[in-house]
Amino acid sequence: MGLQAEHGFAATVDGVLFDTGQTGLAAANAEHLDLPTGYSEIVLSHGHYDHTGGLGAFLDEAENVYAHPDAFDPKLLNGTYIGMPDRRARIEAAVEVVTHREAIEVEPSVYALGEVPREYPDNPVGEVAEANGDTRPDRVLDDQSIAVETDDGTVLLCGCCHAGLRNTVEHAESVTGSPVRGVIGGTHLTALDEAEIKDIADWLNDRLELLAPSHCTGPTGNRILASHFPDAYESVGVGSEITW
Repeated sequence: MGLQAEHGFAATVDGVLFDTGQTGLAAANAEHLDLPTGYSEIVLSHGHYDHTGGLGAFLDEAENVYAHPDAFDPKLLNGTYIGMPDRRARIEAAVEVVTHREAIEVEPSVYALGEVPREYPDNPVGEVAEANGDTRPDRVLDDQSIAVETDDGTVLLCGCCHAGLRNTVEHAESVTGSPVRGVIGGTHLTALDEAEIKDIADWLNDRLELLAPSHCTGPTGNRILASHFPDAYESVGVGSEITW
């Protein structure tokens, strides 16, 4: 098909762009698929480079970029910078940056969930550089997902799910008031062992009509989920289109 893949994530839902990939490949793929490359509303799941590096390719027609305030922190992993390539000032020169910790409705029935309460284990990674040169552990509190409220339940679209899948599902349900029936995107199960993944799969049992994991789910996570949800599981990748 001429599409290109990279380590990153980008998706659209009801005219909202959710994450932008690592480079400009997401925009190039959209052009190849005859999809728009201009979106007035852009939601960033968190401040890592593989979700925000392609932002510049989408800014020309954007009006608002939604992000948790911590998304702009200088994020490190083993001393290497893994944060947003574009500084906040450059983005603000092009669009309105809307920082939020609470859930916000970016389009009718489409919610950027904001900061996710964490009753269950989460998936933090890396450190944040302080102004004095010190570092502190990064809990990735900026991690947010998108919840789409439909007549048949809530569809959850995750970028990386550092907040933890169970925490994110419960938060989405509290925002929309309806049960999560579909989960799409990154689940960060790659950071967990088999027993932990199976525990999450058991917790999700009988909840889902659609499960389309990608990005940071990992081969073990995909194998377990596909086995646990044979009727709901859908394999997705670059160029996939999902109809609910």
